[in-house]
Amino acid sequence: MGNHGSNLDDILAEDMHHWYNKFMKESPSGLITLFELKAILNLKGITENANSYVEQVFFTFDMDGDGYIDFVEYIAAISLLLKGEINQKLKWYFKLFDQDGNGKIDKDELETIFTAIQDITRNRDIDPEEIVTLIYEKIDVKGEGELTLEEFIDGAKEHPDIMDMLRTLMDLTPVLEIIVKGRQPAVEN
Repeated sequence: MGNHGSNLDDILAEDMHHWYNKFMKESPSGLITLFELKAILNLKGITENANSYVEQVFFTFDMDGDGYIDFVEYIAAISLLLKGEINQKLKWYFKLFDQDGNGKIDKDELETIFTAIQDITRNRDIDPEEIVTLIYEKIDVKGEGELTLEEFIDGAKEHPDIMDMLRTLMDLTPVLEIIVKGRQPAVEN
């Protein structure tokens, strides 16, 4: 009881009408901007890296690149994160990590994202530099210092320890629960 899995399974089982009402309550215009997403998540005073990460998440969810997350993109993002197949999730992670959009991820991009995630989640159990070093030792078999999508997916699937670390680090359950439950109250100083 009380584990994330059953709670999120229940969330996904809710009907589309309910999801649509939640979405429209948060964004009556039918579109969520980057500014609105940050307000929904109550992200104030975050580091520059964390801010960049939130922007990268937003632009990854904004599938048509119009600068807004519409209802279809919203549902697709939640479904992917909660129920997506491992290949879909790994492709999404890769797109998120590939900050410069060159089709490869390098050590700096990975470390920046992992550090930013930790800034947001306040979970600093694993040192980002150690994770990146481990990933590149095991996956970058050619020693190029960059990973293509294919290398990333194949390598993550071949190494359960890396897959577990990615799942743990990329767990957006707390963010999704905020979105599902509605806007967080602002913290008073």
